[in-house]
Amino acid sequence: MKSEKISELTTNRLSVYLRCLNTLSAAEIKTISSQELAEQFNLNSAQIRKDLGYFGEFGVRGVGYFVEELQANITKILGLDNPHRVAIIGAGRLGTALANYQGFEKSNFRVVALFDNDASKIGQRLSSGEVLVHDVKKIARMVKEEGVDVAVIAVPARAAQRVLNQVMAAGVKAVLNFAPASLSVRLGVKVKTVDLTTSLESLSYFLARPQARVVTNARRSNDFEEALERKEKEL
Repeated sequence: MKSEKISELTTNRLSVYLRCLNTLSAAEIKTISSQELAEQFNLNSAQIRKDLGYFGEFGVRGVGYFVEELQANITKILGLDNPHRVAIIGAGRLGTALANYQGFEKSNFRVVALFDNDASKIGQRLSSGEVLVHDVKKIARMVKEEGVDVAVIAVPARAAQRVLNQVMAAGVKAVLNFAPASLSVRLGVKVKTVDLTTSLESLSYFLARPQARVVTNARRSNDFEEALERKEKEL
């Protein structure tokens, strides 16, 4: 693996490659070239080779990639060869929908606890019957007891920083935040924010622009991503 900093854009693409490889594996396809992978899943072959090149040599000249071998390597690179235990803070509609989502376990994530400050929800179990709603005051204790290493914040913006402080104090270092708020994070903790409103407003901007001004060329899109990667490395 190269010593240079790996950008988040690169790791995001690795996740996409893994999903594609999972599909190929399920179809019992044994080998595939970067060009075939790109054509089948609307990707960029040069980008695939570049991204994988950060982590080693995986392909065989004249053969391509062995699907199961590359699948296992990317799984390990992304840390998905070990199970992750997830706690969700906020038992509203979004929090409960996330807790009930069955797709997490396919990627080795398991929701083990849900938290809220609403007395009418505390002590209740979700429809699956597996996840119990705990008092938010018990975050520190439950993180330790359940071995939680990933937290999901699904609370209103006004409460997000307070919840994040509790989560960080409990020792959780990976946080997915759905609250539309800018959060202060301590060193050594990674927070990834999913802002649905910002994403929708970006789409609104796209719809508001004349089509002649929209960049649709794939090459220019890749150049833009590479520019973002260079900027991330400078930070």
